[in-house]
Amino acid sequence: MAKRIIGTTPKQDGYRMPAEYEKQTGAWMIWPERNDNWRGGAKPAQAVFAEVAKAIAEFEDMTVLVSPAQYQNARARLPEKIRVIEMVNDDAWVRDCGPTFLINDKGGLRAVDWEFNAWGGLVDGLYFPWANDDQIARKVCEIEGVDSYRTEGFVLEGGSIHVDGEGTVMTTEMCLLSEGRNPHMSKTEIEQMLCDYLNCEKVIWIKDGIDPDETNGHIDDVACFVAPGEVACIWTEDPSNPFYREAQEAYKTLSEATDAKGRKLKIHKLCLTEKPCLLEGAETIDAVEGTIPRENGEISIASYMNFLIINGAIILPQYGDANDALAVQQVQEMFPDRKVVGVMTKEVAFGGGNIHCITQQQPDPKR
Repeated sequence: MAKRIIGTTPKQDGYRMPAEYEKQTGAWMIWPERNDNWRGGAKPAQAVFAEVAKAIAEFEDMTVLVSPAQYQNARARLPEKIRVIEMVNDDAWVRDCGPTFLINDKGGLRAVDWEFNAWGGLVDGLYFPWANDDQIARKVCEIEGVDSYRTEGFVLEGGSIHVDGEGTVMTTEMCLLSEGRNPHMSKTEIEQMLCDYLNCEKVIWIKDGIDPDETNGHIDDVACFVAPGEVACIWTEDPSNPFYREAQEAYKTLSEATDAKGRKLKIHKLCLTEKPCLLEGAETIDAVEGTIPRENGEISIASYMNFLIINGAIILPQYGDANDALAVQQVQEMFPDRKVVGVMTKEVAFGGGNIHCITQQQPDPKR
């Protein structure tokens, strides 16, 4: 039986969020179907989500959550070895609405169920209502029999944090200090929540993300931990690149930072796309009141950084861009012991995210 843990924090109970590069038992996704977010009735997105799920399933267990209306379709399009579970949802971003899993040193597994408000609630959120998505984390914990901590009154998305599993968390001011998240809290109070619920001692604040309009600048488009004391950071020397300033500033911040253990960080540069990824097919996205309209030619956030680390592999976005092969090469150098598997995910970028945003890893507590 999964229960709610009341009155303590993960830090008090000896639980921590492990790094993504630690051992996993599997990963989770949600099947996309929103016609007001995904072009072409979400069919192109479904095809790409299926490819991402299949790529992950080659290395570890894979579960896809799907609405009752789409259950038969998803089941037919996914291999038998992928578990498909019916679950009502509002959209397909399990990184942000799903649980953040925690482990301890005794083989225990728990999770944090952050309050979710669709990236900004009534201030600048992307859709309303979001109640179904806010219940995803609890339902996943019920299925897995995992006890969870609910942060009622504190909003956070999984894509806004990266940890090294050794006491350091990395995030952006643009996101966590945004008006639509926790305006009643100071930066110090937010930092305390991160440290209490992820079991960290040090927060590295990067000023801006590259996605101000969708997620208010999630860290998972900008930088991540690739090993203890090592980070990857987006990089370009082209001043005409739309993300030039943010990349340069993030690199500068990280090059001056130390982690919770006092280590100066080793930084790996990861290229950006040579050309911006521009939205196509906006006319096939349904216009619905309360959802931000999309226009052809607007910049989609296409970051190679939005990859997923799994057992034995990296699932890496590819965009049909001149820098695709360079990104594969650079990521392979960061992870010499893992296979880099590229998946063409421009379709996910059109919807507002990428591979890391549409997946959530579940760590192995018995590693």
